[in-house]
Amino acid sequence: MKIAFVGKGGSGKTTLSSLFIRHLATTGSPVVAVDADINQHLGAALGLDEDVAAELPAMGARLPLIKDYLRGSNPRIASADTMIKTTPPGEGSRLLRVGENNPVYDACARRVELDGGSVRLMVTGPFTEADLGVACYHSKTGAVELCLNHLVDGQGEYVVVDMTAGSDSFASGMFTRFDMTFLVAEPTRKGVSVYRQYKEYARDFGIALKVVGNKVQGEDDLDFLRAEVGDDLLVTVGHSDWVRAMEKGRPPRFELLEEANAGALASLRAAADATYEARDWGRYTRQMVHFHLKNAQSWGNEKTGADLAAQVDPDFVLRESRPSVGATA
Repeated sequence: MKIAFVGKGGSGKTTLSSLFIRHLATTGSPVVAVDADINQHLGAALGLDEDVAAELPAMGARLPLIKDYLRGSNPRIASADTMIKTTPPGEGSRLLRVGENNPVYDACARRVELDGGSVRLMVTGPFTEADLGVACYHSKTGAVELCLNHLVDGQGEYVVVDMTAGSDSFASGMFTRFDMTFLVAEPTRKGVSVYRQYKEYARDFGIALKVVGNKVQGEDDLDFLRAEVGDDLLVTVGHSDWVRAMEKGRPPRFELLEEANAGALASLRAAADATYEARDWGRYTRQMVHFHLKNAQSWGNEKTGADLAAQVDPDFVLRESRPSVGATA
């Protein structure tokens, strides 16, 4: 399942996404974790030293390799140079699977050992001094979107993406790439404002959206969230001594996480798993094509000097049963 964590800056979405990743790792499930936030903190939240986290290979810096691999023998793509972040797969494209080994994971992913197992961690890379004034952060997250467009994930496999704060993800089609989006909201007016934006933007795209109330301290906070988000409120999370110790760099064993918070994580997984039966690969592929054509017309054709609409394979539907080409289990 593909799962996004979103929310305003400071809402606790990176902390909660890291706890959810740890929870999944304890089950032995294959997990790919992706830090797509402009502030790269997921590695540290998963227990990496800051120096180690800073040395993780940036997906944005390896975009040519990613494009060349995913292109495969697709005859509709003249060269990797004509691929953009929204380029959809077609016959001959190489597809990614969560648990396999392939050159993209070799170049961009690193194993992170957790006390309940291990996960693959991928990062977009930080916004550097060289980018200031000449690039937007969506040029970094384009590598993530391209990989998600070519990803075939199955039941019991998880890709968890810590998204950039606020509603910036709507600057691309990446917000449609997920089976479930968890929006982390504090019990404040500002805390629920991003929820309202997400709800409105996602309305026409069939986005499964649930709210995780964070920093909830009592019934008044709970009543506020219920009044503001209604049935979209899935669970709430309160104070955690375990998280406080983790933020000091001294996390206890994960099994010692407070029972209420562990139960909240189990509820998140159950909600994500429940979307499996509602998967619509045809709609998923059509949305991919929709945003590709919009990007092609807006800027892609001019930038690449190619008619990117020709990259669309009208007979291709990404689906779970398709084998991956050129990868090993």
